[in-house]
Amino acid sequence: MHDDFPSPAIWFTHRISYGETDTMGVLYYAEYLHIFERARSEFIRACGMSYRDVEEKDIILPVREAQCRYRSPARYDDLVQVHTAISQWGRASMRFVYEMWNEDKTRLLATGSTQHALVNHQGRPVAVPDWLRELLGNLN
Repeated sequence: MHDDFPSPAIWFTHRISYGETDTMGVLYYAEYLHIFERARSEFIRACGMSYRDVEEKDIILPVREAQCRYRSPARYDDLVQVHTAISQWGRASMRFVYEMWNEDKTRLLATGSTQHALVNHQGRPVAVPDWLRELLGNLN
């Protein structure tokens, strides 16, 4: 594992389902982003609020950019561990980073990031509110 991974961080556990794999039984490339999304939601929840609660406070986090580097294949029925944290805050944006590991965290499967704009329900940019920065900086 990388010692320079941002903090606070969570570990999200996911079992690869048959429907997430290609004809060779390998996790389909686009599914990594879905798993990152689940890990991101769990990060927010671990900080004390669901993403639905954040949206109810008029903060939407659309993805502006997504990146994934595939290092070693995950396969059907594998249990994977996704390390998730926020690596960067902008005035009206934030970046999550991800590392996907095998079950015992000895083999790095993928790394990635997603950059998110902060907008209100009308789609207008919103400066990062203090309550959100504080919330996501403190894991329970």
